[in-house]
Amino acid sequence: MAKKTTKKTAKSEAEKQKDSMRNAIRELIEEKGFSEESVRQTIEKALKAAYKRTYGTDENAIVKFEDDMSDVAIYSRKTVVDGVYSPVLEIELEEARLLVPDIEEGDEIDILEDPKNFDRSAVSTGKQTAHQGLSETYRDSLYNEYKDKIGEIIIGYYQRERNGNIYVDLGNAGKIEGVLPVKYQSKIETYEKNDRIKALIVDIKRTSSGLQIVLSRSDPKLVSQILEKEVPEIADGTVEIQKIVRDAGYRTKIAVSTSREEVDPVGACVGLRGVRIQNVIRELLNERVDVLKWDSDPVVFIKNALSPAQVERVIIMNAEKREALAIVEESQLSLAIGRQGQNVRLANRLCDWNIDVKTVEMAAEIDFSEISTVQSARNLFSDEVVENETENQAESENEEELLLSDIPGINENVAKLLKENGIEKIEDFIESYENKTINIEGVSSEDLDSVNALIHETVEIVEDNSEEGEAEEADEEEEYFCPECGAKITLDMTHCPGCGTELEFTTEEEE
Repeated sequence: MAKKTTKKTAKSEAEKQKDSMRNAIRELIEEKGFSEESVRQTIEKALKAAYKRTYGTDENAIVKFEDDMSDVAIYSRKTVVDGVYSPVLEIELEEARLLVPDIEEGDEIDILEDPKNFDRSAVSTGKQTAHQGLSETYRDSLYNEYKDKIGEIIIGYYQRERNGNIYVDLGNAGKIEGVLPVKYQSKIETYEKNDRIKALIVDIKRTSSGLQIVLSRSDPKLVSQILEKEVPEIADGTVEIQKIVRDAGYRTKIAVSTSREEVDPVGACVGLRGVRIQNVIRELLNERVDVLKWDSDPVVFIKNALSPAQVERVIIMNAEKREALAIVEESQLSLAIGRQGQNVRLANRLCDWNIDVKTVEMAAEIDFSEISTVQSARNLFSDEVVENETENQAESENEEELLLSDIPGINENVAKLLKENGIEKIEDFIESYENKTINIEGVSSEDLDSVNALIHETVEIVEDNSEEGEAEEADEEEEYFCPECGAKITLDMTHCPGCGTELEFTTEEEE
């Protein structure tokens, strides 16, 4: 029986070198994360650097790779001439024809170079160039990986501290270092070796030693990111975070809103029995967190922003300068201001208003006649008018052109329809209402009665009965008011326009 034999062929030295190069390149691509193109460019730069070190130029150096990156070679591209002046760039015609028999003068030919013939210093230069190139490629790769993560949360562990800055191990085998600068640290937080640190990526810096991820524990976006993970309604857009302000380590205020009436934005963030907000507080190492409802009306928003204090009223002192006065009971003053003014200071930043907090007794001593005319009109329509405003201030308010849209509690759709039909001012409405000339589709008589009642509840109407040309000393017409609601009535009315009470006029005889 014949025996089966196997012929073993030893690999040549050239094949071993090819395998070695192929494995080295594969390791760079698969394990180190380099792209094939970046490895190709690095090897090409290294060979050209060694070539230039040997021959003084690399303008005619040509690097060629096998398709599978298993081998690489460097060539000198020389011009065929009859009489060589530059051996690096030129080759004699006769010498060239030994390589390519049909070559002609003026043609170019690529001559294979053996790197072993390079100077030792040239080889060292090539290695240095390759190392530097790979390092730069690696840093670029890391930079591209992390640059899109700015604004995201990352978890690391305390490694060391130097000059107040905390260096964080990000668990990436030392690829990139995390640093938590002093200015981005929470004021009351302290760490020990291997303590867990959850922080926000705010920047990526290139340093002489590599890349550095700059972290923050004080950025309001850190709270936003944590809250979004705890509250699904924020993640799906049902609840929106309008603004967050922090005194990192001590207190945070969060203003939230929603476009869906059935959703309570504050309740969604707090969670059942406060579970959600407690998880946020725990991540912030017991920093106090106030969640409040955002409102487009600055008066309402300022009230909310000063929570947990109960605010009696808010008066806009100067709308242009965004100055407001919050009036509270004596028992609420310290709560509204907060420890070292922290609560009102955060409320200022949250609302972007300069808020002054005073008690009811303090406010009674303020002369509100200096409030701007525009704001005086606003205060006229709110329940926040201070009772001791001067008579002159009230008269100036009555002289303004007051609009229906400024009346608190008015139906916005009704006001819009009235405006579209030429009835925008309160005085125009009163005249048309009394003459019963308002006939607008979509506005019912009940709507008109409601608007009229609101006007008489919120606006003191002073009629000027004098006609043009009459003497100023003419007798004024006697005015009548409803005994139930105080609304102005006239002798021809049978029912009060404000409350609907039936009216009956009697004449009292003088003795």
